[in-house]
Amino acid sequence: MLFFGLSTWVIALLLMMVIVGATVVGHLVGRPTRARSADVREPFAVIQAALIGFMGLVLAFGISLAVGRYEARRAAVVDEANAIGTTYLRAQTLAEPTRTQSLALLRRFADISIELSRTVPGSPAQQEAVAASGEVERRLWKLAGQALADAPTASAPRLYVESLNETFDAQSTREYGLLNRVPTAVLVLEVAGAAIALAALAVHLAALGRGIRTVLVAAIVVALTLLVTFDLDRPTRGLIRVPDDPLTQVRNSMDLPTFAR
Repeated sequence: MLFFGLSTWVIALLLMMVIVGATVVGHLVGRPTRARSADVREPFAVIQAALIGFMGLVLAFGISLAVGRYEARRAAVVDEANAIGTTYLRAQTLAEPTRTQSLALLRRFADISIELSRTVPGSPAQQEAVAASGEVERRLWKLAGQALADAPTASAPRLYVESLNETFDAQSTREYGLLNRVPTAVLVLEVAGAAIALAALAVHLAALGRGIRTVLVAAIVVALTLLVTFDLDRPTRGLIRVPDDPLTQVRNSMDLPTFAR
């Protein structure tokens, strides 16, 4: 939660300040040791190489966590869209007036699902959408119970109830997936580890009499890698967002004429 409430541009600025700032400080610290670099060159080279390796490992671990969660959220959107589409088709096999009432509520349910994909997780807007979804679910389930009671031996209501339950589960899975983020401790470790490793590299290069340009390029690349990791874990706020196209397409299909009973 430490980084999730900030905008992408603020996070980018903070990362640049921390990573590039640590690199510059390391270069300034290393310049006075240039005269006696031969005495400390070998042991310090081992230390900075170990830190660079640690930084690479932590960055790879963090971005793999973020990518995994991003892919899971994309898959959850597709699963929910498929579940809603199947339920809508099966609702058309119900008897009136349950059929018309259920179809209208399913359209409303799809609208709320799209709204959920565009709200910030944990925000008041999302809480309102979740509450509205819960109300629609209760009304749909009541109608499904009536359909079963009116035709206890028919297969259509049973199939509809099954897909309706899967639809509710799919939305809950997607909702909780939006809240499942990379732990803050991992993100802090990534930033701190990268800053320390790049500072050590800058010290080492400065002691050898090298310029700061190369290490600054490395710092910018690392900062951008961290930004991508952060952005992947912000599905509704960052520059890299989970698309809601499957839900939108299903909702558009609901506006088409249904087959008559």
